[in-house]
Amino acid sequence: MTALGAVFRPQLPPERMRGVARVAEEAGLDELWLWEDCFSQSGIASAAAALAWTERLRIGVGLLPVPLRNVALTAMEVATLYRLFPGRVVLGVGHGVQEWMAQAGARVDSPLTLLREHLAALRALLRGERVTVDGRYVRLDDVALDWPPETAPPVLAGAIGPRSLRLSGEAADGTILVAGTPPDQVRQARGLIDEGRAAAGRTDHHELIVGLHTATGPDGPGRLKAELERWGDAGKPDVGVAGDAGTVAKAVQRLADAGGDTVVLQPTADEPDLEGFVRFVAEEVRPLVP
Repeated sequence: MTALGAVFRPQLPPERMRGVARVAEEAGLDELWLWEDCFSQSGIASAAAALAWTERLRIGVGLLPVPLRNVALTAMEVATLYRLFPGRVVLGVGHGVQEWMAQAGARVDSPLTLLREHLAALRALLRGERVTVDGRYVRLDDVALDWPPETAPPVLAGAIGPRSLRLSGEAADGTILVAGTPPDQVRQARGLIDEGRAAAGRTDHHELIVGLHTATGPDGPGRLKAELERWGDAGKPDVGVAGDAGTVAKAVQRLADAGGDTVVLQPTADEPDLEGFVRFVAEEVRPLVP
């Protein structure tokens, strides 16, 4: 079954999240996704709060930018969340937006090398292993978590280009694709991910999560057009959808048919009723998506 989610965008004030999370829970939404955008909101703090406010809802964070994070701290935070809320957390890491990393004094010469090293160390720590590593960026000396998760959780990676997609297939347990990725590129991404998995000899399931620009209501088409222009996606086919539940469900299905396991609907920046958007996704679109 294709999982369906919605995004709480970090451009909204953090205090709005409580109401949105509770509506998502009540409406039966599968997943609520958060971002750790610089310099808006902490992904871990936001996820912890949303998880505490709900009992069933899965909370995703995409992405934690690894240049800002020591891998030992990331592992401690992730392990804590998984032990407190087992089975309800989906976390992804990425190399971050380089302009933001430069602003924070954290930009590195080889973001992909850092991401590879971070993924390897993070996954090992979450498996309960004792890790010593002296990499280009990641250095640990006899580090192990006192409270690793009882079952090692999947660690996802954000990826766009061919090199990062292959790396995700090789070194991560799943991949997060940005909103604005059309079905044909989802298929291409799945192929590149599989190349990485084959090179690493991996046969486990690799979850693929895809975002979709979405607007509904009478002003939906206009808001979607403006949103795509802001993201530089104007004129690209199948990168967003505006319309009723049936129209949105068909767009979701196209991404699922292309290889997406989870489709996360991303409201426009000027969505006038985020709680209503979440209810729309859960109560009207969800029943139409197999």
